[in-house]
Amino acid sequence: MGKKEKNLAELAEYLGAELVGDANHSINGIADLQTAAASQLAFINQASYAQYLPETSAGAVILSSEFADQFNGNKLIVNDAYLAYAKVSALFEALSVLPTGAHPSAVIAASARVHPSAAIGANCVVGENAHIGADVKLYPGVSIGDRATIGEKTLLHPNVVIYHSVEIGKDCIIHSGTVIGSDGFGFAPVRGGWEKIHQLGAVVIGDNVEIGSNTSIDRGALGNTIIGDNVIIDNLVHIAHNVKIGKGSAIAGCVGIAGSATLGEGCTVAGAVAINGHITIANNSHFHGGTIVTKGNTEPGVFASAPPQQDVKKWRRNSVRYTQLDDMSGRIRQLEKQIQALLDQNQSKDS
Repeated sequence: MGKKEKNLAELAEYLGAELVGDANHSINGIADLQTAAASQLAFINQASYAQYLPETSAGAVILSSEFADQFNGNKLIVNDAYLAYAKVSALFEALSVLPTGAHPSAVIAASARVHPSAAIGANCVVGENAHIGADVKLYPGVSIGDRATIGEKTLLHPNVVIYHSVEIGKDCIIHSGTVIGSDGFGFAPVRGGWEKIHQLGAVVIGDNVEIGSNTSIDRGALGNTIIGDNVIIDNLVHIAHNVKIGKGSAIAGCVGIAGSATLGEGCTVAGAVAINGHITIANNSHFHGGTIVTKGNTEPGVFASAPPQQDVKKWRRNSVRYTQLDDMSGRIRQLEKQIQALLDQNQSKDS
């Protein structure tokens, strides 16, 4: 944890919380209920953790009125404890300090426009005609391509690579090892091999977007790959060329989205989902982990595919049955025809 300190009165004002307890009690970090010390803040937002409230050593607990009577220590009472925890976590961020200005080892093209308030770390490279906005932070080893734009207050962690002509908005966070603007997977088949289709578009990322580590977002073939405002993307995600992701959507780790797919606004995509190319997914669509999305949808909903975990013996039996479904379907159709013929025959006799 960082060395920052806040008293409970300051935290209550920051969160708009009702404070019960010692307003002058000092807090210098956050921990869970089981391990928090007297100098640390904890929170509870699920009933399953209420068992730890009587024994916690936390200096204060963020909680809703639902749990307030179960804790006798200092408490900050809020409507949404998880949201309050998210907000207060920003106060104890412990990132390495990156001084304003450019490190002597940084290589910045003469034609690049770098705001005086930006911080450019060791061994960074900023290309020709690139634009680095106010209060941008480029941690060591970041590479910014020619004509790329980085919006104000955006933070790029070490070894992020931004290709040429990519546009990134304000207040974004991009984690280490992520590559934005690499070529899309475009090749025309020729006899004996492949002819590369050069990717002439770019990537445009909106404001307040966070992208995890080792994620790859490909540039468009002709138009742009577009990531809307307030999108969050986890680690190890691949977004192919010309994909469009609507604002406020969330994409978990190991997701793959194929080229020219459009994901609507407010969607959630759980881990290891695979989304087919050239399909459109409606706003507020939600996909369970491991779902294989082969076709688009026009209405919001919750979608899943692939069987859940099961005993291996059952899985083997069910796998065999799966291969028999086509044959079983044909036999059922034949039985339906035979039954219908008998019904028709009986009806003819009755008449």
